[in-house]
Amino acid sequence: MIWVAIVIVVLVVIDIALVTLALGRTAPNSGDPAGPIPTFSSSPRSSTSSSPTPTADAADSRRSLSAVDGQEAWRATDGTCGGPAPTLEHTLDAGATWKPVTLGTDVSSLMAIRASSANLTVLAGVGDDCTPTVRSSTNDGVTWSAAADGEAGAGVSTAGVVLRTGVTEPPCSDPVEAFQGEQTSVVICDGQLEWRSGTGDWVDVPLDGVRSMADAGNDYSLARIGTDTCAGVQIESMPAIAVTPATTTTPIGCDADAATEGPISLDRSGDDVWLWAGDTVAVSTDGGATW
Repeated sequence: MIWVAIVIVVLVVIDIALVTLALGRTAPNSGDPAGPIPTFSSSPRSSTSSSPTPTADAADSRRSLSAVDGQEAWRATDGTCGGPAPTLEHTLDAGATWKPVTLGTDVSSLMAIRASSANLTVLAGVGDDCTPTVRSSTNDGVTWSAAADGEAGAGVSTAGVVLRTGVTEPPCSDPVEAFQGEQTSVVICDGQLEWRSGTGDWVDVPLDGVRSMADAGNDYSLARIGTDTCAGVQIESMPAIAVTPATTTTPIGCDADAATEGPISLDRSGDDVWLWAGDTVAVSTDGGATW
C-alpha cells in the first residue's frame, strides 16, 4: 500500500504545478501594454428643445431664410436627395432661440421656404426621386397640405432650377440660389447674377461675391462678400427691372462680424432684414444699414 500512497502524492504535486503554470499564463503582466477598454455612448435626441444653432450641420448645404417681421422667421437647410435630411426651424425672438419643426417622413430635401403671419409654404423634394412638391402649413408645421406651384418661390434641385412652370436648365453650371417673383426671376451663380423678365433670355450681370438675395419690391437686396469696403457681408441694392449686363449695385450697409465662409442666406420683410451667415443669424431693423 506504500506505493499507492507514493503515487497519490506524486499526482497531487503534478496537479499543483499545472495549476500554478496556468495561473501564471493568464495573470496580467505589469510590463505588458494595457488592452482596449470597451466604451459605450448615448446621444439623446429632442424634437422640442430650442437651440441657437441649426439641428444639423449646414456647413456645406444651401440655406433658406424667410422673415415674417423683426421677431419671427423660419430657416432651413436643404439636405440632399438620398443623403443627409433637411432641417426646418422657427424663431419668435429675433433668432435668439430656434425650435426644430418636423417635416413629413417622405421629405428628402428642402429647396425653398416662404412664410407669412398666416402660413408657411415649402418647396420640398419628396420620395426617393425627390419630386418637387409644394406644401403649406397654417399651424407652424404640425400638419401639411398641398399648395399651388410657385407659392414657396423658386429653388435649386439636382435636376435644375425649379420655377413656377416646372424644372428648367440653370443658366450656369453651379447655381447657388434661385428666386422667382411675379414678373422676374434671378439665379445667383459664382461670379455672376442671372436675371430675366418673364420667360425671356437670361441677362448675365457680372458680380463677384454675391451669395444671396431678397425681394425688396422694385429692388433686390444682395448679400455680398469680398468687397473693398466691408470685411464681412455687405448688403447692397440692385434694380429689379430693366436689368442689363452694366447694371450696378449700391452699398447699403455692412455686417462686419458676419462669417464669409460657407453658405449665406438673406431675407427681408419691410425694413427688417435677416442675415444667416456661419452659425449666426443677425437682424437689421433699418433695411440693412446697421446690424
